Amino acid sequence: MLEALLELRGLRKRFGGLTVTDDVSLTVLPGEIHAVIGPNGAGKTTLIHQISGTLQPDKGAVIFAGQDVTGWSFPRRAKAGLARSFQITCIVPGFTALENVALAVQARSGSSFRFLRPARSEAALNAAAHAALDSVGLGQRAGVMAGSMSHGEKRQLELAVALATEPRLMLLDEPLAGAGPEETERLIALLRSLRQRYGILLVEHDMQAVFALADRISVLVYGRVVVTGTVEEIRAHPEVRSAYLGEDEMA
Repeated sequence: MLEALLELRGLRKRFGGLTVTDDVSLTVLPGEIHAVIGPNGAGKTTLIHQISGTLQPDKGAVIFAGQDVTGWSFPRRAKAGLARSFQITCIVPGFTALENVALAVQARSGSSFRFLRPARSEAALNAAAHAALDSVGLGQRAGVMAGSMSHGEKRQLELAVALATEPRLMLLDEPLAGAGPEETERLIALLRSLRQRYGILLVEHDMQAVFALADRISVLVYGRVVVTGTVEEIRAHPEVRSAYLGEDEMA
């Protein structure tokens, strides 16, 4: 059996009297897409924050590639191979697609952000950035200003930025949010193409996309994992059907 790339052990986070994540334990295997679903307010994004290091848990542990990284900062975790995207696209609109990705390559190499000119001109940075853009289907859009791209292209660019950091695991927080039908199909195909090369923890509300992509699914309700299983097991689970998915989502 494969050793887990990511293991969460009893993560708990409280804000005042509200417990947002409550004893969350799950694993992500190498090359697996593990989806986390649940209603609004279930604690999904807070969970991603704790995994990425932007928020420290009150209790529990985050084990990545066999190391306890619970006390590590966000940059240190990113350097170790944990990449994440956000619900709201966080690219630099005044930079080209190539420049956005080149900055991620630069950060990965340990270079300073104080000098943007080398990020634009250095051949090694640009070659790696072009490769990341090609991998998400944006190779021909390298010179386009990020702010003028379509919503779906911005999501593709954000994935290219994540890939440029040479991740082992990607934390994707609603990567399909706001995408139209054609953009959604394109992004699903892109995420499917990344399977097996990277571990992916996917938070997503689009259930058809989740069912098309996930190897396993964990259902989070009021901060607790109520069930983890395959797509077929989640589809058939009576509590999940009645409390969250609904008959329309099961078709």
